[in-house]
Amino acid sequence: MTVGPHARVSLVLTGQIGACICHLKRRTMQQTPQRHMFVLKNVNKQWITFQHLNFLKHMYIMQLNRNLNQQVKPKPEPRAPVFLEKTSSNQAKTVVQEIRSISLPNLPLSKFSNPKELKELETTSIVESLGGMGTESKDEKQWKEMKLQLDDLPGILARLSKIKLTALVVSTASAGFVLAPVPFDLYCFLFASLGTCLASCAANTINQFFEVPFDSNMNRTKNRPLVRGQISPLLAVSFATCCALPGIALLSWGVNPLTGILGAFNIFLYTCCYTPMKRISIANTWVGALVGAIPPVMGWTAATGSLDAGALLLGGILYSWQFPHFNALSWGLREDYSRGGYCMMSVTHPAMCKRVALRHCLALIGLSVIAPILKVTTWTFPIISLPINLYISYLGFRFYKDSDRVSSRKLFFCSLWHLPLLLLLMLTCKQSLVGENDKWEHKS
Repeated sequence: MTVGPHARVSLVLTGQIGACICHLKRRTMQQTPQRHMFVLKNVNKQWITFQHLNFLKHMYIMQLNRNLNQQVKPKPEPRAPVFLEKTSSNQAKTVVQEIRSISLPNLPLSKFSNPKELKELETTSIVESLGGMGTESKDEKQWKEMKLQLDDLPGILARLSKIKLTALVVSTASAGFVLAPVPFDLYCFLFASLGTCLASCAANTINQFFEVPFDSNMNRTKNRPLVRGQISPLLAVSFATCCALPGIALLSWGVNPLTGILGAFNIFLYTCCYTPMKRISIANTWVGALVGAIPPVMGWTAATGSLDAGALLLGGILYSWQFPHFNALSWGLREDYSRGGYCMMSVTHPAMCKRVALRHCLALIGLSVIAPILKVTTWTFPIISLPINLYISYLGFRFYKDSDRVSSRKLFFCSLWHLPLLLLLMLTCKQSLVGENDKWEHKS
């Protein structure tokens, strides 16, 4: 059996002293590992605490740097010129003088025997004056109606009356007057053209007056004078009245009562039927086409004084022409019409919109053939008008098949030159004009 070194020492030291020393050594040997473990635990705890503090320090430094980097440096204010500085300083002086010159309330000074009360009264009056200046500046920042200048009035009234549309209406009425098989009367022609122009201006102005809250939602109409406040509603209604009454009077007494009745009926139909119907039913397109078909009938009745088959033929041509024209236009404005709350075929019935446009493109060919049958034109007219009628029918077919903005735009721009050219061909092939030339040739 082997004996350890400590046992050997205890064997050497005999007696009670050796037994005590051996017992103490044995006890210290048993407690030494526990003490070392306790010391290591404390050291580990201190090391973890130090690491934690070091981590917090790094986090704080990173956050501080981030805040410093995110701070935006204020831009230096532009230095004003010398004369502006002088004016601003003078204005500041005047403001200060005005504030200092504020009068105190009309109270006897005997009541303010204490100078402190006088100073308090001065400060309160200055604060009240500054508060009044602040309210004035707020009032100035509020929305104000645009002031009407006399130089801008002609342009505003032209846009209010839709001068381009009015010019088209007058041109179709003039074509109806010239195509009538009667001798040309210059004064009657001028009265009819002027009366039709005034009636169209009145109808378009009333239309814009009724549609102000809806036009403001559409990009196409948001810059109209009444929407932007360039003219007051009262002035717009006054302008419409000043156009409608003389226009109907000219057509009734300067031309004939039948033309005056047609003019008044057209104003009523456009303002009281077509305008509110745009938000109710898609039938507004047919009503609007009827409104556009009446002006050439008015021109015919102004020349002849009667409602003949030739007048109905011209009205039918204008009636059919408006469907490819307007349906192609409304196809590219579907988002605008839906935003404005208008009930249009292109929005609610897109398939019908395309079918109707194509159908009336083909109807123009048939109406051109009927013209010589009614003795309005010669048989040359349906032959020479066939190419342009076939072309607009082809574009109507492409619009029906493709159903995109490109085809609709082509059809719309074609309709802009198709109608003037078609009316010009009718004038050149007017049957009465050919008959007069034949009579002049026989006399010669």
